Amino acid sequence: MQVNLFDPDAPKKAANLSINSDLLRLAKERRINLSQALEARLTEMLREDFYLHWNEENKEAVDDYNCRIEAEGTFGDGRRLF
Repeated sequence: MQVNLFDPDAPKKAANLSINSDLLRLAKERRINLSQALEARLTEMLREDFYLHWNEENKEAVDDYNCRIEAEGTFGDGRRLF
């Protein structure tokens, strides 16, 4: 399940932040684009958070479904040839 957490076409907005000077130096030496790196990591963090909360909110339904499938099987179990 792929969820769009944000609009990737939204306009950019300037942000003021502080960063460890040694990290900044190393990133510049390696020509790492800080904006792209930050956006990529924030996307990962938000996605992890989204799925963590989704799993917590839907745990009961998922557990019920898994118990039912374990007990009754799925619709096509009797028709499968493999």
